[in-house]
Formats: sequence, C-alpha cells, structure tokens
Amino acid sequence: MKTIHQLFEEAVARHGDKALTVEPDGRRLSYAAVHELTERLAGTLIALGVRPGDRVAAKVEKLPEVIALYLATLRVGGIYLPLNTAYTGSELQYFVEDARPALFVCSPGEEQELAGRSPGGVSFASMGPHRTGTLFAQEDARPAPPVDVEPDAPAAILYTSGTTGRSKGAVLTHRNLASNCATLTEAWEYTHDDVLIHALPIFHIHGLFVAVNMSVTTGATMHFLPKFDPQAILDLMPGSTVLMGVPTFYTRLLRHPELTAERARSMRLFVSGSAPLTAETHHEWQARTGHAILERYGMTETGMMCSNPYRGERRAGTVGPALPGIDIRVVERGTNTQLPAGEVGSIQVSGPNVFREYWNKPEKTAEEFTGDGYFITGDLGVIGDDGYLSIVGRDKDLIISGGYNIYPKEIEELIDEHPSVRESAVVGVPHPDLGEVPIAVVVPEGAAPADPEEILEAVRPRLARFKQPRAVEFAAELPRNVMGKVQKAALRQDHAGLFQQAPTGPTS
Repeated sequence: MKTIHQLFEEAVARHGDKALTVEPDGRRLSYAAVHELTERLAGTLIALGVRPGDRVAAKVEKLPEVIALYLATLRVGGIYLPLNTAYTGSELQYFVEDARPALFVCSPGEEQELAGRSPGGVSFASMGPHRTGTLFAQEDARPAPPVDVEPDAPAAILYTSGTTGRSKGAVLTHRNLASNCATLTEAWEYTHDDVLIHALPIFHIHGLFVAVNMSVTTGATMHFLPKFDPQAILDLMPGSTVLMGVPTFYTRLLRHPELTAERARSMRLFVSGSAPLTAETHHEWQARTGHAILERYGMTETGMMCSNPYRGERRAGTVGPALPGIDIRVVERGTNTQLPAGEVGSIQVSGPNVFREYWNKPEKTAEEFTGDGYFITGDLGVIGDDGYLSIVGRDKDLIISGGYNIYPKEIEELIDEHPSVRESAVVGVPHPDLGEVPIAVVVPEGAAPADPEEILEAVRPRLARFKQPRAVEFAAELPRNVMGKVQKAALRQDHAGLFQQAPTGPTS
C-alpha cells in the first residue's frame, strides 16, 4: 500500500509544473515547489529533533505552506496533529499535555505564551504567511529522504469535536488515510483535471484528509481560500470544477443573487458533509444551479463511510450507501442485533477507514468497539431497502419522553418546511412529569416576527402527540462548531429550566 506522501511524490513526477495551490492574491505554488519545500521542512523537522512516532502539532493560519508541513511530517515518519486556530490557551494546554508533541508549530509571536503553558520537552517554531517564522530559518537543515513506515503506523491524530467531556485524540494510520483517499477518488471520479474551490479549514478531516489528500495525490489544483467567502467562491466557479463544503456554505450561497446555473456551468460536483443538509436546501440548490448536491457521511474516527453516488440518484435526506470496502450496519440500541431495513437503530462501521485507537485511552477505545470489531459511531440511522442510509440523529440527542423514543430530525424536517422558519433544532429538556420533552429552537426567516403557535399548529396534524414540541423558542442563529454542526448540548443547557416547577410554599 502506498502512503499519502508516496502518492504525492508520484503526482509531482507527473505534474511538477502544474499549480497545486492558487491563492486569492494570485500566488501560485506548483507541485514541484511544494515538493521542494516538503523536502526542506522534513530536514528542518529532523534538525529540531522530530523522530519517527513523534507528534508535530500545528496551530497556524490556513497557508499553502501548511500542506508542505503536513507532508513533511509524514515523510519523516512523524504523526501530524492539526489544531483548531480558535482554541484558547487553556484548551491548547490540554492537547499539549495529552499528546506531548516533540514540536509545536504556531503563528509568529505565539511561541512564548504557548511555551509558558506547556510541559517540558516540547519545542516551538513558528510559521507565517510568505514563509515568515522560525520554521523557515533553519540554515543547517538539509533535505531529508523519506522514512519507510508500516501501513498501520500512526500518521495523524485528530481530536474529536465532542460536546461532552474532554476531546479524545483519534489515531489515524497511513492505511486509514490512503485507503479512504483512494476510495473517494474513484467514487467521485476525481482527477488531475479537477480544480477545487477549497474554502474549508485544514485542521479537520473534511478540509485536510478529504480535500487536500485527494488533490495532492491526483495532481488536481486547489483555489486555496483562507476562509469561506460567498463572493470569492462565486467568482471562482466559472473556472473551477468542484466545491467541497458544509451545509452553511450552500445556504449562504443560495442567498446570493449571483448564484445561477450559468455561473455554475463549469462545475461538475458540489459535495456537502460534516452536518446534515436539509431537503429544502438540496432541492433549492438543484433548482437554482441545475446541480444536485452530493451528500456524504463521515466522522473524525472513520473518514468517509457513505456517499450518494456520483452517477446515480443523489437522494435528499440520505447520505447514500456505504462506500466500497466499508461495511455499515444498523443494530438495536444496547445490543448488536442487526435490524432489518427500515428500522431505526445505532450505526456501526467496519473497514480499512476506521481509526486505530484513541490516544492514551485504551479503556475508551475498547468501549467504542464491538466484540466483532465494529466501531460504534454514536449516530442513529435507518437503511432503506435500496441500501441508502439516512441519519436520524446522535444517540445522545435521542429524546425519551414518557418512555417513548423521539428522533429530533423527523420534527426538524417538518418545522423547516414552514415559510417563516429558516432552520430549527429540536432538543429534549427536563420535564417534571415526562422526564423530558421536545422543544424547538427556531431561527426565523426574514425580519418578520414568527408566531410560535402557528408553527406548532402546522406540525401537529403530522406528528403523534408525544412527538409534538411543547414550546418554540426563537434565536438569531443556532450555536455551531467550526464545521457547522449544531451544538445541541448548548441548546439543552440554555433551555433546561423551561419546565421547572416554580417554588411552592409560604412566601414572606
């Protein structure tokens, strides 16, 4: 099996003069230039004491040079650890103490503050735009040859974006990364002719291990945007072929008057993931552009597991069948009894894409795998007779009211159909009689005030009584993490007292 770095070397041999990245200011880095920088940075890593198996943490801006740092870490047999640029000092302290990186690469000027929060044994270097920072100032560094690594050796650690407890470091192997990249490249027919609009962060599996890996191994070109910018994306569409994004990208682009079928004429693929895409967005996008968004399903620990087909029906509300070589099953909650098509249960996955372990957490790793080797995703879903998987929600988001199971997505889809609703999130909150009950947090459409009773009245005839929301609360926006996932734990906490009984007894 060839690693991501070996596949990159082959792409360089075929497409050395071609642009790998193009930045908004017009700066282009060719495959040959990125390869040369990767060799130099590999030598720098070795000069700074990085050895096979050592962790290289990176909390830096989205720069093309970061791709070279990632590839250089793989080249020397290190383990790449990308970190969210929004993390605070105390959050970073946890990651450093847990992963114990040999080297921490940060933005220029942050070294001293980070060093003061870090345990001994961690070296610091900086990386800024246009090759500024101490990482580029190692005059004694020499280009380093690649290190042979085993396919099942760790290649990266990604910390989960969980909303409960401490984040866990998912250890991804070279086999995990390369196999998933190859599977997606074939499934989405991704080639050196593609020009990707890359507007995702590169500290997450979607932006790095899907978008970047697929590009650097095929010879594709990436328009490397520092952040999501609707106008910039629309300006790039006529000369591009692929956009990978999260649902928020598409909902915001739909608000832009310049989004037309003509503007998207050269595009061949729009991919959405990391959070559920509503059927409304799917249909509206197809009506405006003539393209059906391809929704897929993945997570930090598994890479991509399912995908709607590139050639075939891309069905709104589903994430498609399992990708080749990956086995998905839906089982009864609390057991591993496989359920027949059409029944909701816990989603489990097995395949070469599934991570090796949680870093330094053998007990937690054991808890998350079944006896026959399937990873328990924590998601609830249902597989149709045709093999298409639909995600119902997170297991922890399941609402149990008076002994009945309530799946929030079913209610959200109905509420989102209302013309006065832009989007909604249904969560369970404590109730003195029923344990918990569903409520809807709604973002209104437009400036006109929405009527909560009107929204409830619209969904009542279509829902059993126990599923009907007991209240509608309005919000300017839903809380989300950087990948666009709604943070339902925050909503539950914000509205936890909604049905608390007022104190009784004499008052003075």
